[in-house]
Amino acid sequence: MRMCYDPDDEDEFEAGRDLLVDRLERWAARCGEPRGQVDAFAVAAALDYRHLGTPDGRLGLWEPRHVKEYLLDWAPRTITVLPDEELPDAPGALRLLLRFLHAAHLADPRGPGLDTQLAAVDEAARTYREAMADRTRFGPARFWLTLAAEHGSDPTSQEDLDRFVERVHAGEIDHDEAALAVIARRHLIEGPADARRSEPQLPVALPSEQELRADAERITLLTQVRLLTEWAGRQGRALTTTGRLKTADARELADRLATGDAPAETVRSLDDLPRLNLVFELTRQARLVRVVKGRLYAVAKAAPELKDPLALWRRAFDAVFALRRTLLGAKSGRHVESLLFDTYEDTLADILNTLYSLPHPMPWPRLRDSVDYGHRVRLQLDDQAPAMWFDHAHRDLRRVLDVLDELGALGRTRGRPAPEYLEVPASSDPLRPPGMPAALAALLLEQPPAPAFDGSELDGDSVELIRLSALGTWAVRARLLDEGRDAPLVGELRHAPAAGLLGVLADHYDTDSARSELTAWREAHGGAESAIAQLLDSVRDMPFRSRAQAMLDTLLVALPEPEGERLVRSLRGDPRLAPYAIGVLVQRDLLDPDDLTDAESLVMVAEGMFQLLELTGPEGLAEAALTREPDLRDAIEAALAAPHPDRAALAELEEAAVRLPRTGRARGERRRRGRGSGTGHGRKKRGRGR
Repeated sequence: MRMCYDPDDEDEFEAGRDLLVDRLERWAARCGEPRGQVDAFAVAAALDYRHLGTPDGRLGLWEPRHVKEYLLDWAPRTITVLPDEELPDAPGALRLLLRFLHAAHLADPRGPGLDTQLAAVDEAARTYREAMADRTRFGPARFWLTLAAEHGSDPTSQEDLDRFVERVHAGEIDHDEAALAVIARRHLIEGPADARRSEPQLPVALPSEQELRADAERITLLTQVRLLTEWAGRQGRALTTTGRLKTADARELADRLATGDAPAETVRSLDDLPRLNLVFELTRQARLVRVVKGRLYAVAKAAPELKDPLALWRRAFDAVFALRRTLLGAKSGRHVESLLFDTYEDTLADILNTLYSLPHPMPWPRLRDSVDYGHRVRLQLDDQAPAMWFDHAHRDLRRVLDVLDELGALGRTRGRPAPEYLEVPASSDPLRPPGMPAALAALLLEQPPAPAFDGSELDGDSVELIRLSALGTWAVRARLLDEGRDAPLVGELRHAPAAGLLGVLADHYDTDSARSELTAWREAHGGAESAIAQLLDSVRDMPFRSRAQAMLDTLLVALPEPEGERLVRSLRGDPRLAPYAIGVLVQRDLLDPDDLTDAESLVMVAEGMFQLLELTGPEGLAEAALTREPDLRDAIEAALAAPHPDRAALAELEEAAVRLPRTGRARGERRRRGRGSGTGHGRKKRGRGR
């Protein structure tokens, strides 16, 4: 069981969600909460929200913004409450879910503590009922289904709904046009509530904040921004009637800032000082200066950041996203029709997000062509689009990269591209080399109407290679986090609990990053011996079998070789961890199944059946038995005879086996074939909706 699923893995997510809900109900009953009073539907809806309605999809991480959005936006949009139905207790269900996630060691350690989360629920709960009743917050489906029910139609009857639609078209049904307009506008702008997932990013490593601050302090462009702000001062400087620097002031500033523009005596207007114009607009867009009644003033509230190079650099970096007009040039200039500036902010964000966390620098031809493809998709251009449009876009892209380079957000070198960039797949399947993020794999995939790529541009040892600098990576990561995306940072789990560490590494980290993270964690937790003991205890305490095995598998690959394998092999005799250890070794081809003892083989069969029962529940096991008996029953009989250390799990399997159906055909086959062994798969069905 994972705590983050690909949005396309619908069946896997539903099975994992149902397992979580089932275990939550059992846990709540042990805590004194009557099982029948747990609002399982509302719990499932909360998990649906984190899976489908957020960019990162992390089921175990709940920040206050997630709590607020679920209770006051997602629930009103997606949960239909008919006139005769009781309002779901979404706040109560969310409180229970949050408590369970922490109790079951499933809470993401990068999120806030339980007290903070529960306080956020209490805050949002104050207006939950009001939000659920506000029709402007409804989604389109909920709006019309609610209206249909209010006018006597049965929302579960297609025939009734068809008649209702006919009455709406005939003008017989009055409805709130203003509310519907708000709903339609939101749906158009934001899209469906369940269309927000983004590609995950690989973990990155960053220098210390002190090192980043020192890097920022060395950037000339940032020094010029600071000097211009100080020049404006609190007394202000007069501007022209069009809001530009006066020519005399511009000459003085160009000299003071050492911009390298044309000599002062040749300057006739600010257009003759492109570098100074860039510094001026960057400073203004960074909100370090402002224009009031024709004068340019330094913003007093920004004064502390002028003394902090890193904070000042972040302001300048964010301001680049607002430089469209500056980089575009005058209205009479040739840049007006550039494709790049038609979607400038989105395109720039895509470029930086693509470069983020790449294991290798991206060659200029690949970046250029991926941006071209983005233009074709966004602007719906066909192959007949004039080549000149793309030539202008390439020139403007270089201008943007120059600014980012001068700001220290990018590093550009020359060399031979990494092999991952050199070959393009002939089929429609994406190229996904090990360690390559999905976003980059998608960029390397050629699909219509993208033109054929000329691989000859990547030949040789002098191809321009582009990557984010440490400062650029730091700033892009901050923007990703602001958007609610997952952007792991090596070292951020140093003080996480053991279960939280292994869970996050299993769900989100590649092998190299996991090793770095685990090394830092061991140093912070008493050294190797003490740390390993804590990690193994966390596997023992994990109540979900498949997750416990995944955690042990993560420990095997994240420890230095051959320490990980040696550790897991030593657990073959552990009374609690042996089934997981044997499973990991067999899956990793580190142990041949033929080399298992008879007892270990039976334990493996039992563990497989336990994990199947955990995932599907008794209902799913019964469903599998309808098509896979007698093999499934043989496997269960073998499991029940196994010397597995978990006697409670054996008892649960035995109880489920008693209720298994048996078909006549299966009984006949059993008599003919005799005993055998095997396993089956099924999935528990739950009646859930939105």
